[in-house]
Amino acid sequence: MQKRMKDHQLPDEEVTYLLENAASGVLGTLDADGSPYCVPVHFVYVGRKIYIHGLTAGEKIENIRRDPRVCFTVYRMGELLYSAEAKSPCSVNTAYQSVVVKGSAILVDDPQAKRDILDAVVKKYTPELSCLPMPENAVKQTAVIEITPEICTGKYYN
Repeated sequence: MQKRMKDHQLPDEEVTYLLENAASGVLGTLDADGSPYCVPVHFVYVGRKIYIHGLTAGEKIENIRRDPRVCFTVYRMGELLYSAEAKSPCSVNTAYQSVVVKGSAILVDDPQAKRDILDAVVKKYTPELSCLPMPENAVKQTAVIEITPEICTGKYYN
């Protein structure tokens, strides 16, 4: 582990807080030739797993079907931190928190499990609509990706 990572490791409770509250994240998958494919996504963190919803077809879905290894990142950028001298662009730093998760992904097939996750998505992003019923067609036509973290690291600077 790099020295900076050792000195600025985000405590587990703050890792959980960031995963529960970040508005978006970036999902990284591997395409057919092994190249990374990264896409910003909305997500929920439920039961120590990350869930992403979206279309049932597309590059990220194809990539996960072919190779379940994924990386997922969330971060919160704070203010710029200028050193007392600030005589160079190199004397400026950034306050931030970040979490990087490496793990494996599957597509959730169980209709009730999908519904539960989609309900959690609605509660996170549009809580004022959470009292409305989820249309059955929406559940059927939506893919839900479940990421099981294998390695999870958090880092901060302030």
